[in-house]
Amino acid sequence: PDVVKSIRPHSRQVFDTHLMISDPKQYVDAFIDAGSDQITFHVETVADPSSLIAHLRAHNVMAGISLKPSTPVEVLKPYLKDIDLVLVMSVEPGFGGQSFMEETLEKITELARLKRELETDYDIVVDGGINEETGRACSQRGADVLVAGSYIFAADDRKEAMRRLR
Repeated sequence: PDVVKSIRPHSRQVFDTHLMISDPKQYVDAFIDAGSDQITFHVETVADPSSLIAHLRAHNVMAGISLKPSTPVEVLKPYLKDIDLVLVMSVEPGFGGQSFMEETLEKITELARLKRELETDYDIVVDGGINEETGRACSQRGADVLVAGSYIFAADDRKEAMRRLR
């Protein structure tokens, strides 16, 4: 929250906070107060996701739910009409530089299908192992947003890496 608070006055960009922690409810108010516009939490870490979503909404903060590679899309169905984004982790959460897990492509396909079927408008975000090839595969399956860390920061020419990814 201190980092968000310190840079919030200097940017009009959307501040997207991904709480990859075991008890996000304990920390959301600090991030809300600091100026986060959007907060994503892992569905596996919250006993009552609806309550946390409602709390975020009550504070005019966009709500996102993330799921690990081993978590089925099915667990998100009760919340899909109430959220702004689904973050598909395409690696095990924890550290950068991991290889993309191909089996997560099916989750993207399923989330895109549910988005159409439920007539809702959440973004499908994919994070982990994103590069030019995996990014293309995710986009073809229905991903709206790609999160690329190591691919960009390890490139000799970061602008060119971003151009290729786009």
